[in-house]
Amino acid sequence: MAPALEAQVPEEAQQTVANNNSFLNSVNDAASHRSKVTVIGSGNWGSVAAKLISSNTLRLGSFHEEVRMWVYEETLPSGEKLTDVINRTNENVKYLPGIKLGKNVVADPDLENAVKDSNMLVFVTPHQFMEGICKRLVGKIRADAEAISLVKGMEVKMEGPCMISSLISEQLGINCSVLMGANIANEIAVEKFSEATVGYRHNREVAERWVQLFYTPYFIVTAVQDVEGVELCGTLKNVVAIAAGFVDGLEMGNNTKAAIMRLGLREMKAFSKMLFPSVKDSTFFESCGVADLITTCLGGRNRKVAEAYAKNGGKRSFDELEAEMLQGQKLQGVSTASEVYEVLSHRGWLQLFPLFSTVHEISTGLLPPSAIVEYSEKLPRSF
Repeated sequence: MAPALEAQVPEEAQQTVANNNSFLNSVNDAASHRSKVTVIGSGNWGSVAAKLISSNTLRLGSFHEEVRMWVYEETLPSGEKLTDVINRTNENVKYLPGIKLGKNVVADPDLENAVKDSNMLVFVTPHQFMEGICKRLVGKIRADAEAISLVKGMEVKMEGPCMISSLISEQLGINCSVLMGANIANEIAVEKFSEATVGYRHNREVAERWVQLFYTPYFIVTAVQDVEGVELCGTLKNVVAIAAGFVDGLEMGNNTKAAIMRLGLREMKAFSKMLFPSVKDSTFFESCGVADLITTCLGGRNRKVAEAYAKNGGKRSFDELEAEMLQGQKLQGVSTASEVYEVLSHRGWLQLFPLFSTVHEISTGLLPPSAIVEYSEKLPRSF
C-alpha cells in the first residue's frame, strides 16, 4: 500500500517537502560553518572581552551563540567554586562584580574542554602563564583555528625576545592576530566609549572577522597590518605607566608626567623598530599606541600600584602591594620592565633606553623612586 499512498500525494506537496528539506539542509550546512569562540582567561579584561564577544555572537548568524570562557578555578570565601557562581549568576563576582556577561557565556574550568570544537581562540591571561597554557593545548585544538592575543607582555628566551602572538603561533601551529588599545576594562564593562586596534599579519579577511567579533557601538575596532607594532605598543606602555606612577607618588606634577609619557613613547618606538624593522610609524598613532599610553598612565593598575610604591619610598615590594591592592589581578609593567631590561642588557642597549632601564632599577630597589627624573642627565639624543 505504501507506494500507492505515495503516488496519491499531490505534486505541489511533494515539491513543498523537497523545498523544506533543502532549506533545512542549507540551515544545517550554515550552522556547521558558523565560528565557535572560546575566551581563554577570565580576569578583569577577559571577562569584559567575553561580554563584548557574547553580544555579537547572539546578534550575528555567522557565529555559534555560546561563548566558552576558560576559568582558572578558585574557591570563593563562600565555599562555592568560581565557575559555578559565574554560571549561576552570569557574573564574575571576583574579577568583574556587578556586570552581566551575557547568558550565552559558559564558564568552564577544564581548559581542553573549553577549546574543544572552537575555531576562534581569544587569549587573555597574564603573559607569564601563556607558555604553560600553550603547552597544555598542543594537539588539542582544531587545525583550522585562528587565535587572537589580548595579552600584554613578552617572553625572553636565550635566543631573544618572543612576542606572545609568536609564542602562540609557534607552539600551536596556528595564525595569531593581536588586539590592543586604550582599554581600561572597567570602563568598557559599563559601556563607556572606547577604541581598540587589531594587528594582523597577512589575511585581511581574518582581521575583519576579529573586528566583527569585538565591534560594538561603544567599542570601536580598526585593523592594521602590523602585529609586532600593535603588540609591542600594548606591552611597553605598561613600563611607561610604572614611571608615571612614580611621578604621581612623588607629587612631581603634570608637567613632569607629560615629559615622562613623551620620552616613554619615544623609547617605545625606538625599541620596537630596533627589534622589528617592519614596525610602522603610523601604528603609534592608533589606539594601541599613543592613546593606550595616555589612558594607562592616567588610570591603569600599573600606574596605581607604582604610585603606592613611590609614596612608600620603595620600602614595600611590588609583590606585596599587588596582593593588597589588586585582589588577585596581576601587574604586567614590573615583569615587562624586567624582560625589557634583560633584552637591553644582552644587546648592549642600556644606555640607549634610560627610562626603561631606570624603571627596572627602581622597581627592584637598585635606585630610589626619585631617580625617575634624574635619568635625563644621560638621555641620548640619537632617536
